[in-house]
Amino acid sequence: MERLKLISALAWRNLWRNPRRTGLVLVAVSIGVWSMLSFTALLQAWSASSLQAALENLTGQGQVHARGYLDNPGVARSMPPPSGALLAVLDGTEVKRWAPRVRVPAAVQSAYKTWPVSLVGIDPARERGLSFIATAVHAGRGLDGADGTGILLGRKLAKRLHTGIGKRVVLMSQNSAGGMAERGFKVVGLFSAPPQIEDRYVFIGLARAQSMLGMGENITGVSFSLRRMAELDAFIGKLRGVAPGKDVQSWQTLRPLTKAMNQLSSSFIQVWIVIIFVLMSFGIVNTLLMSLHERVRELALLQALGLRPRLIFAQVVLESALVVLLGIAIGVLAAAAMVLAFHRGVDLGFLARGSEWLGAGRVLYPRLDVTQFAAISALVWALGVAAGLLPIWRIVRRVPVEAINRGQT
Repeated sequence: MERLKLISALAWRNLWRNPRRTGLVLVAVSIGVWSMLSFTALLQAWSASSLQAALENLTGQGQVHARGYLDNPGVARSMPPPSGALLAVLDGTEVKRWAPRVRVPAAVQSAYKTWPVSLVGIDPARERGLSFIATAVHAGRGLDGADGTGILLGRKLAKRLHTGIGKRVVLMSQNSAGGMAERGFKVVGLFSAPPQIEDRYVFIGLARAQSMLGMGENITGVSFSLRRMAELDAFIGKLRGVAPGKDVQSWQTLRPLTKAMNQLSSSFIQVWIVIIFVLMSFGIVNTLLMSLHERVRELALLQALGLRPRLIFAQVVLESALVVLLGIAIGVLAAAAMVLAFHRGVDLGFLARGSEWLGAGRVLYPRLDVTQFAAISALVWALGVAAGLLPIWRIVRRVPVEAINRGQT
């Protein structure tokens, strides 16, 4: 313990013998750690926004359909509403929200133009907290209920059809008998969403859709979200067990592009951390080696006074560990301050349209993840110290030889 106290005191004092050199290492480490943590928080916020947008765009965390519906969606592959064991599971404590829907290919016609769309029959009350449509009405009003008589159009679609609130449009689709179903609706509201959503979907009441298509009480599927997404795989297995004749899929299967983007963002974070660490480690090792070459005679004197090479090695490693730790602390504080400063959201501004096309929202919400900050900091500290071990050991072993050579010159 006495030796540890001695080399700790020496290590701390040696750090400040050359404040400029120590400051350079602190700046390199702190900027590296700040960039790692800040970029990670922002990229994770983008990934979370992208996932949330995908789940709210009528996907949910999972869906239940009749077999074959996903391959060929239409009223021919409808199913009865949930009942029995399936209904009991959906009404269980694990499920946050679930909603039945009718979703089929259709065409909408105004006085000027006809456009292909997906007709979605919903119960507005059940969609609240599950999909975007419950809060997306931009002008006019939302649907009255499952048996409401109006229709919701996207702003872009309304512009394309040269129609608006209060005007009538005609919906056309195939009914359950294989014939053409056609019905007029009054536009009661326009919704706001990403461009590809505004142009693609129209919404009417669930009961109106069933009546128009001659489906009785049948639906084409159920969407649900759980209270804890970590339980999704187990819950999917449970649903498949109670409804073996149904096609139960999670969002990963329904939205493979969103899954790939999430995996890509995670991989990009790892690559970024590696790149920053490599650059940072070069600065740490080069500064340490410069310091050691300047202190050869000092270290030789310590050996001559009886300090063993391994203790000299421990002292220099401790110096490295302390300066890296201080740099990490500064970097963590800077990153935490930045994340907390933007906790109310980062508006992407002119980049918002591009972000929406990629599936993310206009505003990103960086989150201060203490566990992640601690893990990355500990990893950087351990790797930063480890990067200097071999060069330090080689220099320390050559201290007497170097000192003699310098003395002769």
